[in-house]
Amino acid sequence: MSILSSATLRSVTQQAPDLPGWSADELDAPELLLNRELSLLAFTRRVLELARDQRLPLLERLRFLCISCTNLDEFFEVRVASVRQRMQHGATQPGPDGLTPKAALEAIRSAVLEMVEQQYWVMNEELTPALAEQEIRILRRSEWKRRQRRWLHQHFRQEILPVLSPLGLDPAHPFPRILNKSLNFAVSLEGQDAFGRDSGMALVRAPRSLPRIIRVPKSYTRGPNDFVFLSSVIHAFIDELFPGMRVRGCYQFRVTRNSELFVDEEEIEDLARALEGELMERGFAEAVRLEVATNCPDPIARFLGSKFGLTENSIYRCDGPVNLNRMSAICDLADRPDLKFTTFQPHTPKALASSSNLFAAMRRRDWVLHHPYDSFQPVVDLLREAVSDPSVLAIKQTLYRTGVDSVLVGLLVEAARAGKDVTVIVELRARFDEQANITLATRLQEAGVQVVYGVVGHKTHAKMMLLVRRERGHLHRYVHLGTGNYHQGTAKAYTDWSLLSANADLAQDVHRIFQQLSGLGRVQTLNRLIQSPFGLHRFLLEMIRRETEHSRAGHSARICAKMNSLTEPDIIRALYEAARAGVEVRLVVRGICCLRPGVPGLSDTIRVRSILGRFLEHSRVYHFDNAGQPETYAASADWMERNLFQRVETCFPILDARAAARVLRESIELAFADNRSAWELGPGGDYHLVYPNEGETELAIQDVLIAEAGDV
Repeated sequence: MSILSSATLRSVTQQAPDLPGWSADELDAPELLLNRELSLLAFTRRVLELARDQRLPLLERLRFLCISCTNLDEFFEVRVASVRQRMQHGATQPGPDGLTPKAALEAIRSAVLEMVEQQYWVMNEELTPALAEQEIRILRRSEWKRRQRRWLHQHFRQEILPVLSPLGLDPAHPFPRILNKSLNFAVSLEGQDAFGRDSGMALVRAPRSLPRIIRVPKSYTRGPNDFVFLSSVIHAFIDELFPGMRVRGCYQFRVTRNSELFVDEEEIEDLARALEGELMERGFAEAVRLEVATNCPDPIARFLGSKFGLTENSIYRCDGPVNLNRMSAICDLADRPDLKFTTFQPHTPKALASSSNLFAAMRRRDWVLHHPYDSFQPVVDLLREAVSDPSVLAIKQTLYRTGVDSVLVGLLVEAARAGKDVTVIVELRARFDEQANITLATRLQEAGVQVVYGVVGHKTHAKMMLLVRRERGHLHRYVHLGTGNYHQGTAKAYTDWSLLSANADLAQDVHRIFQQLSGLGRVQTLNRLIQSPFGLHRFLLEMIRRETEHSRAGHSARICAKMNSLTEPDIIRALYEAARAGVEVRLVVRGICCLRPGVPGLSDTIRVRSILGRFLEHSRVYHFDNAGQPETYAASADWMERNLFQRVETCFPILDARAAARVLRESIELAFADNRSAWELGPGGDYHLVYPNEGETELAIQDVLIAEAGDV
């Protein structure tokens, strides 16, 4: 059962439209769209609900609580920052959903206030006691035994005190710049210092180099899994930073700042250098939220808010540590595999696992892999084989998010040093990975790789790899296309689709897109791929309208799609039109969904589900029944304005009928059979968890696919 009250749900959703006989022009009515920000908050609420789900392993529930906090951080850094900027610039025009920026911020605050309250309630009342029952204890200051306090005091003096630098506030020491999301303490003091100063206030920053969770040695406690927050230790011994003075109060606080980077790409000559300059200032950008401990007096909270340019409406009180997401460290520190998800071995098709020549395997047929149930290793092995194969002349690849120390990056470096022609499109502007990607690009360039930063004004979000090989005197091309990133870590934690193919049409299309990204020239006609920003939006509208016409002509018509987010108004209106023509629409949308399903006379035939579980649902799949001649596609693009108009994306067909059926089943059909981890969206923007009917077997899509991967 949801921990959120019906009042909260009413405060963050709009009433479902209830007007008969919608006409074509009424499809533009703002009431037909849900607010994007509130929909994203609804996703974070669903993650928070997983922290309460007693069917999940306990440490995984703790991890979901921390993920909900991290999601909320990013929500403020990006979405709230954007809405605030619109309001500050004087924007009063309502958005597509009819909410003005001011109204949206008011609704956001109402929802976030209760969400924060519930996050700390889950930690204090549910998870902390449940962890204690499993002998994983989070010791509060009031619970410290004498021996524990003595050890923590010694630890403070030896490991913490030497790196603390308190700052007394006075005319010579004005309020400092506070780094985004850093842990800080406002300390209220009484008395004069050695120089006769009596400002009454000091600040203490918790150094980022110190772990936020401290394990208490077993010899000083009851078990190996007793932990203390760094904030508790600093709070307990804060007086040692101010000898001879009386500490009247110590209050945690944390500020969240706008994390969007602005670079005028038309006015710069070196994108990497410009981004590096912006990154240095990101941590000190405009503040959007202030978190303070619940015991912080109102005057001090207002004083802190004023220093960040924030009013009471941007201050949130926390019944516990303000950096609650740091509790995720306990999931890794506690050696309790019985309280975590069981490990499983991803499946590798035998023909790929045993093949000494992946190029030959790809010539025989296309290979479709569903990660993480199918291993990502064949993609790595394909690149490794290309590096060592003297017949491979060129390698081209896009990199959006990947680690600098990634095996794939190492192979690209090795290929360049071996004399192969290697071109890599590195998207420097992948949010929160900008610095890592700049470092990655530098490493590649130093090895002789031709690095391209994509296209000014458009992020390169497509996931493509092209290998050019000489065979019997002719050049042949092989491709990998994916819905996810070239990151081996996320390939184990995100659900995504990969296609390995030697199809000449697909390979030529990928070659043309690489040529377009690295060189100059007009848009080229593609054989099989559909690309944004040039044709994907139009293609999707055409496919939806084709299903609409099929239904009106009495043919079978169905649209199925899976994505992270659905916000684009033209597509939503086209789906409404399809539903009014009787088209069955099944959508699996993990996060934001601005479409209202189930509105009488408008979207009766549309159902929307969100799947939340062990893995992050990340794949994008589009399926159209096409009057008995179905077409199935996978893509890198969500149905959002940014993906369709402001990014370079690819949508690729699954040409093999058996593979297409598998993609449809594992992405859509199982999601709508799920009665364990599926949330159904209602017309008012509220989600409800789907439960088994009486006598029905419980089914969770991710559990089914894990089991099937182990049985292959």
